[in-house]
Amino acid sequence: MATAKQNFYKWHRILGLTALIPVMMWTLSGLSHPFMSNWFRPTIANEVYKPDQKGIKPALSIQQVLDKNDISELVNFGLIAFNKQTYYQITGKDSIANYYSATNGELLKDGDKQYATYLARYFTQDSTSKVKSTTLQKTFDGHYQPINHLLPVWKIAFDRPDGMDTYIETSQSRMGTFNNHTRKAMLTVFEQLHTWAFLADIGGEQFRIVVLLIIVSIMFLSLLSGLTIYGLFWKKFKVAQQNRKADNRKDTRFVHRFHRQIGLIVSFVMLTFVTSGAFHLIVQLHNIDPQGKTYTQLINRKELAFSNLQLPADSIKNIELVRYNDSTYYQVSDTKKNVNYFNALSGGKLPDGDVQYAWQLANFYNDEHKPDKVYRRVNVTQIRQFDNEYGFINKRLPVQKVSYPNGENWYIETTTSQLATKVAGIDRAEGLSFIFLHKYFGMSWAGKNIRDIVSMLAALGVLVVSLFGFAAFIKNK
Repeated sequence: MATAKQNFYKWHRILGLTALIPVMMWTLSGLSHPFMSNWFRPTIANEVYKPDQKGIKPALSIQQVLDKNDISELVNFGLIAFNKQTYYQITGKDSIANYYSATNGELLKDGDKQYATYLARYFTQDSTSKVKSTTLQKTFDGHYQPINHLLPVWKIAFDRPDGMDTYIETSQSRMGTFNNHTRKAMLTVFEQLHTWAFLADIGGEQFRIVVLLIIVSIMFLSLLSGLTIYGLFWKKFKVAQQNRKADNRKDTRFVHRFHRQIGLIVSFVMLTFVTSGAFHLIVQLHNIDPQGKTYTQLINRKELAFSNLQLPADSIKNIELVRYNDSTYYQVSDTKKNVNYFNALSGGKLPDGDVQYAWQLANFYNDEHKPDKVYRRVNVTQIRQFDNEYGFINKRLPVQKVSYPNGENWYIETTTSQLATKVAGIDRAEGLSFIFLHKYFGMSWAGKNIRDIVSMLAALGVLVVSLFGFAAFIKNK
């Protein structure tokens, strides 16, 4: 029995020392997260673009503009107004967006860059600062991370003291995110110390997740062995403390005692961090899909017989084109987040068009379901606000939630024909465990500031226990 106890001590020290540096990296970066996402988060004048619909008055139809510029095929078009002019934003088969005057059909040079800069100034309400650089960004990086979802975007960097950068998706006239100097520094720290992005640079995303899972497993075993030691030796620890007090001897092992006592207090907290983090990593590993599916369409000018100028003009926010059942439709979004579909040949309205198109897209992205077998059991619901399952992290609204009989929910942004996210049984469980056990959303009732303070105290407790354990190891030497 004595040998077994000594072995537990030995392995607890080995496991604890192995996990020490990762624990320090994760807890310190965790402590920085509330500053980055809440207290030191930069502010911006406008986070949502609200165009003046009265300013959008095209004199020419899309057909006239296409014909004047000899455009026979296109991926999509939109109608926008900026700098007191109305333009057709036409995306060609090369995926490049060009801007043509809705008054005379002339091409606007560098139109997409100009519109991105206009939107950046709108969001920041900064009309005076010089633009330091404009870059079309097609991949994520340390300052524009995958959590932002939207690509491609224009990165508009302003030449001003706070170093403000805005990331603009011109196709939907929206902002991906914005960063100042402080937030950029914190993002870099968090990415390297918490998510260990440097591992992905070395061996890829799968390598990163596997290494993190190994480290988290070591942390769990360290926690388990520590609790086992306390259970095996608690009587011995109690007697030793009583004898010391009776003999009035100096407490020379206070570091060890604090490590045990604080460790027992934060053991549950550490367990929630470790299990939720491991679950999060396992689901990430399960969902790695290097291929991914990309929805594309190419529309012939001949399919656009019905003029867009004849569409109902009440409260139109945006107009685009979509392919549904081998036919082309005008997809008309209004200011109340309603989306209607009109046949581009006849002008006829498609009943429940957004529901039908969302279902078609969901079946495109979802290879497992056969449409003819599940259609009648599929429920499609428009989502206009974020909730616990479809959170702010997903960025896109409104979306259609396509619910399959097996419990899977596929969230489709029909205005871009994009899959916003998929939530299956394991995804749902992981999402709830992560927000409640890792990010402490259970404390949201007390307000974001209190929730952040509680999560910081929890991380600080784990850090203190680890440092006391290391101090006890040094003291034994």
